[in-house]
Amino acid sequence: MVTPRLADELSRALERFAVEAGFEPEHPVSVFFKPGIFGHHQLGRAADIYAVGGIGIEQWKLQWDEAVSRAAETAAAARQIITRREPVINLGWRLYKALQLYGRWAQPYGYPIQLFGPWTRAEGPWRGISDRLLRAHRDHIHVAK
Repeated sequence: MVTPRLADELSRALERFAVEAGFEPEHPVSVFFKPGIFGHHQLGRAADIYAVGGIGIEQWKLQWDEAVSRAAETAAAARQIITRREPVINLGWRLYKALQLYGRWAQPYGYPIQLFGPWTRAEGPWRGISDRLLRAHRDHIHVAK
């Protein structure tokens, strides 16, 4: 269980993600999450998202990194195809970006915005994330309200 505030915020951001990614009520996308407990004073103030579209966040990140690597090693025309295609097909990245763009996550005094995941260092909102915190969120996206 999560708090009503977190549920409302997740619902709003996930709805926007699903619509923008082309999903419909007749053809929904699955999102697997668990309430998060670490680093939060109240149970249910955080959620950890482990999979979207039946694929784990860690696998989506691996696919992202492989595409970036392929793009760096190819000619300009192929690089353009890869860099245009991957942000469209990679649901893990799309979900992270939707949560970043459309979510209003907690930012406790003296702490960063409570959105962490495997794309945090490259995409934000807190690029100075520590290696320890980044490793802890390599297989899921963490949000708190």
